Amino acid sequence: MTCRPFWLSLCLMFVVMSPANAESWADNIYESLQERKLPEESLSLAAIPLDGPGEPRFVNADEQMNPGSTMKLVTTYAALELLGPNFQWHTRLYTDGEQKGDTLKGNLYYVGVGDPKLTLERMWLLLRDLRAMGIKHIRGDLILDGSYFHLPNGVPHFNDDGDNPYAPYLVEPNSLLTNLNVFRIRMMSRDGKVHVSTEPPVSKIVIDNQVTAPERGRCPVHNSKALQYEPDFSDRRKITVTITGALPENCRADRYLSLMSQENYTANLIRGLWREMGGSISGRDRTGRLARGAKLLVTTSSPDLVTMVRDINKWSSNIMARQLFLTIGAENRLAGDKDDLAAADRAILEWMRLKGIDVSQVVLENGSGLSRVERITAHQQALMLQQAWRSPFAAELIASLPLVAMDGTMRNRLRNTALVGEGHIKTGTLSNVRSIAGFTRDQNNTTWAVAAMINDRSAWKSRAVLDEVLKAVHTLVEPGTDASRVTTASADGDRR
Repeated sequence: MTCRPFWLSLCLMFVVMSPANAESWADNIYESLQERKLPEESLSLAAIPLDGPGEPRFVNADEQMNPGSTMKLVTTYAALELLGPNFQWHTRLYTDGEQKGDTLKGNLYYVGVGDPKLTLERMWLLLRDLRAMGIKHIRGDLILDGSYFHLPNGVPHFNDDGDNPYAPYLVEPNSLLTNLNVFRIRMMSRDGKVHVSTEPPVSKIVIDNQVTAPERGRCPVHNSKALQYEPDFSDRRKITVTITGALPENCRADRYLSLMSQENYTANLIRGLWREMGGSISGRDRTGRLARGAKLLVTTSSPDLVTMVRDINKWSSNIMARQLFLTIGAENRLAGDKDDLAAADRAILEWMRLKGIDVSQVVLENGSGLSRVERITAHQQALMLQQAWRSPFAAELIASLPLVAMDGTMRNRLRNTALVGEGHIKTGTLSNVRSIAGFTRDQNNTTWAVAAMINDRSAWKSRAVLDEVLKAVHTLVEPGTDASRVTTASADGDRR
């Protein structure tokens, strides 16, 4: 085409909006794959415009893939609609005895309901309320009722390929979960000594501190190999954690470890906090069902579901997502469901079908993405996000996702680009898996639903590829778009 000066602006507009340009939108994505020697078939991608001009874009979009933690979007969106944004978990203490002065003569029942975030602070408040009733001594057993989740065969074990079996992200779901079932070990190096403390206060945890305190040196980064933690479970009365390594003067370090079953952790947490309040429990710890006719003493209620969903998606909490998945099952259980995992699977897939989404390739296991078997296609995931955009609870879901270059698991990605704050994107990471899913805007302020997954043994190299996906969507200029409204800023922040 030959363009005279008079028609130059129209010709430029034609070039910008030509089909050839539309077809080249993914060039940088393919180049990024090639640079990292990743096969094109390892990428599955779908992008659908939601509130402006544009045609959906697909790359291997109907290939069944492991989504990693972007599966949490399925669980959290389903929960908002199936449970409601104001859903809460109510954990209660009961007794089958009578109060005589400052003594409760009878058993104390703790009834857990799978609260995803029953923190140390809330447990302290629950027991403070019990103490405020004038009760100091409990002459009976501490009985823990974890029957809210129906899991007669337990949950499938995740075969982690890491080197820390006590990592918090491996905690398994349980009705009796408290404080995410983790201990925090805190260290401070000062005056030639390393001071160590543990939280929460549990007498069964003993620290063998062998850490040296050199005068000079770099402070260790999070999860540094400079400090080693070795738990010893040989003594049934205690768990000894031996810490070795070096912590230079004026440095701090901490580590979160899961060292007990949920039942033992919760029982020890209750006893430790109660002891700090000057109280005592004379009986033993055991699991069991709430006795008929037991009287309610005190209750703690969780924040609403919207708050939980934000914590799950911003920071990709596996245990909170797994608790939520099972809660969907428990609240929608039918007689034919073998357990609450099956109930959640059935309820969520039925809900997706009602949304008009083909679920033939959706495989759920625990709803968190911490799974080798969970599967979905990028097309299905993008269609689900399209439905979420139309949901009455769209704002709640979108606000729960990490903001590009600003917070959550996206806080260190795409900084110093035109994409800062332009997308709400959930990330996913497993060995052999990297993924993104969420909502992002193009240069014309059209919002797109985007889902992209890379499944390959070298997926660990692919973060830049997924960043290129977001850049490619951001720089789209679709046919029919008023080019005068489109900024000339590239996805790298340059201006031409």
